[in-house]
Amino acid sequence: MPSSLRVQVVQGWPRRFEEVVLELPAGATLGDAVAASGLETGGISGYAIHGERAIAATPLRDGDRVELLRPLQVDPKDARRRRAAAQKD
Repeated sequence: MPSSLRVQVVQGWPRRFEEVVLELPAGATLGDAVAASGLETGGISGYAIHGERAIAATPLRDGDRVELLRPLQVDPKDARRRRAAAQKD
């Protein structure tokens, strides 16, 4: 069993993103990675690993991509309705 693992922690915005690559001890959790990343976590609504929702206690594996999720600004259904209405004009 390896003594360490390498993970990415990513936080995205509409036109940019911030990424930190970390080397953590084996057995580290998602919460450990977020704390070690130094990224601003205010306004985060949840976490994901490779796009799948996860919690802070989730154990990490080598090569995982931890994503810091922000709340939706617009309901996707409303956004589709607005785009469809705009195309009709």
